[in-house]
Amino acid sequence: CAMFMLNDTQTKPTVFLLTGIPGQEAINLWISMLFFSMYAISIMGNSVILFIIKTNLSLHEPMYIFLSMLALTDLCLSVSTMPTILGIFWFNSREISIDACLVQLFFIHSLSFIESSVLLSMAFDRYVAICNPLRYASVLTTPRIVRMGLVFTIRGMGLIFPLPFLLKRFQYCGDNVLSHSFCLHQEVMKLACSDITVNSIYGLFVIITTVGLDSLLILLSYAMILRTVLRIASREERFKALNTCVSHVCAVLLFYTPMIGLSVVHRFGGNSAPLVQILMGYVYMLVPPLMNPIVYSVKTKQIRVRIARVLSR
Repeated sequence: CAMFMLNDTQTKPTVFLLTGIPGQEAINLWISMLFFSMYAISIMGNSVILFIIKTNLSLHEPMYIFLSMLALTDLCLSVSTMPTILGIFWFNSREISIDACLVQLFFIHSLSFIESSVLLSMAFDRYVAICNPLRYASVLTTPRIVRMGLVFTIRGMGLIFPLPFLLKRFQYCGDNVLSHSFCLHQEVMKLACSDITVNSIYGLFVIITTVGLDSLLILLSYAMILRTVLRIASREERFKALNTCVSHVCAVLLFYTPMIGLSVVHRFGGNSAPLVQILMGYVYMLVPPLMNPIVYSVKTKQIRVRIARVLSR
């Protein structure tokens, strides 16, 4: 009995080890400066977007309310990964307890799925605005948008909620080294010495019913938008209609491309170089929150004008 307890203790450690960028330790200071700059711009950019939308009544419209949801999600996503990423490059703090890892994992995946839902709602917003403009105000009312936001949050968190508990029941053995500077379900799951079939199937189910379904509906929305736009006789009006979608298309590509790429590499890219997985992980975590406020500030006149006013004070 004592031997069984000893073995159980040995196979269930209290920490995982996070990884920075192997082989680049000599330039960790420069990498940390780059990452800190990206975080600072992300947090400042998304905070400015939220401040401008909140303080300007003329921007309390569906399009900008959805944009504020996107900014808030990006802000939370940045905060959820910043401590571990900067901790590694500033203090070489690689250890993370299982509980802290599972909490971070929960927030990273939940916020990612919430962002996917917000991007879907923004596609629906563009669809209604272009295909049914006369019904725009009656379809996208503020109470309905608030309910949509609650549904997105409940869906994202509800689907991820079982995963930390499923991971917690596993026995872990070996070095327990994660290949990223943050915790992801796919990685923690692979370190288990137990049967991970349930986690693998459930994880795939969650991806298909969130990211898979959302991306399919976004494509469908844009197919209908394109069909409507091509029926517009005036070339200038066609361009004007499509121009309102440019920012959202950029946000969709910035989010889904690295997310799907990282998921594919983790599930099917067993022979891929470790550095590829690591870099894709950083792109997935850092680039969308960094670029979204920049894209919307550049391409959305109302936001751009108000940012210029704030800066000129």
